[in-house]
Amino acid sequence: MNEQIDVIVVGAGIAGASVAAELASTHRVVLLERESAPGYHSTGRSAALFSEIYGGHAVRALSRASRDFFFKPPIGFADCPLVKPRGALYIASAEQVPALDDFLANPDVQHAVQRVTPEQALAACPILKQEYVRASLFEQAACDVDVNALHTGYLAQFKRQGGMLVTNAELQLLEHHHGLWTTHTSGGEFKAPVVVNAAGAWADDIADKAGASLQSIQACRRTAVVVELEDGLDARDWPMTIDIDESFYFKPDAGLLLISPADETPVVPCDVQPYEYDVAVAIDRVERATTLKIRRIRRKWAGLRSFAPDREPVIGFDPDSTGFFWLAGQGGYGIQTAPAAAKLSAAIIRNDPLPPALRDFDPQRVSPTRWRSMQMASAPA
Repeated sequence: MNEQIDVIVVGAGIAGASVAAELASTHRVVLLERESAPGYHSTGRSAALFSEIYGGHAVRALSRASRDFFFKPPIGFADCPLVKPRGALYIASAEQVPALDDFLANPDVQHAVQRVTPEQALAACPILKQEYVRASLFEQAACDVDVNALHTGYLAQFKRQGGMLVTNAELQLLEHHHGLWTTHTSGGEFKAPVVVNAAGAWADDIADKAGASLQSIQACRRTAVVVELEDGLDARDWPMTIDIDESFYFKPDAGLLLISPADETPVVPCDVQPYEYDVAVAIDRVERATTLKIRRIRRKWAGLRSFAPDREPVIGFDPDSTGFFWLAGQGGYGIQTAPAAAKLSAAIIRNDPLPPALRDFDPQRVSPTRWRSMQMASAPA
């Protein structure tokens, strides 16, 4: 390809699609995807919830900064709302009450939830066992996210702004010479001064090809199971219900119930599939906390979540490789943080001031250089 390119984005899941769309308004961008269609591994397997309190401190800050986008997206971005009301109920057994209290002690959590009685929790989600729920929190503003509308909206915006999506373009080699990165892929060769590593579970593999500093991004398997409800149960208005230790969660899904053991089993990045053991664990944990007797599974799948060691995203230029930019390690929060993470990434790449929604956010919290800062802070004087 002879046309000048400013930025190459590797990975067309929600992270890559969103940052590519943000950058395409000012840069010539190529978006590379190893699969035949974008969003195959993680984005396309997400049962996403928008929550301002779900995840670590940096994740919660990026989620809050994404709120306006979800509720008031740009005109023409999507032909349907990106979110719809759901609510989230965090529950604790007797042994878990201290964990719930610790969670509630976070100032940014306190303003977003209300403590509810066990009776109120059972009224919101009537399948919960009265003897199981000893304490609970309710987040009224939590919403279901239309992941497909969000992802396709970004891809359409990217295309309208002249961006180029190349599928079946697995990255084979990355070379840096004279200020340009050359990406050798199964879909062709592309050159640009900046490469954005938005490869999800494969982020460290891409960094290794570039000779960049590895960020110890670990891919983990997450299992989801959709089960039938007993006759007479109508789950449409139930909130997403989350064990405070996140050992399981469940939410309504088109007249059925999606359940998960919230597993995080380390795996080698691949087209991950559900294990029968994890499916059985999901059923057991949900049945212990509820009156459900699960008799029939409609479908089951697994997706990839990828974490840095501190479980916060990695966003910023690599300290050892000029022009190599990280946008990885989102864990299971890549959907709800995508708008703000994309705007943060674009501002750093452009060397622009942070947008208003991020004016109080310190990029060092997610920078790939934060490990060095931590090591310096802990070094003896």
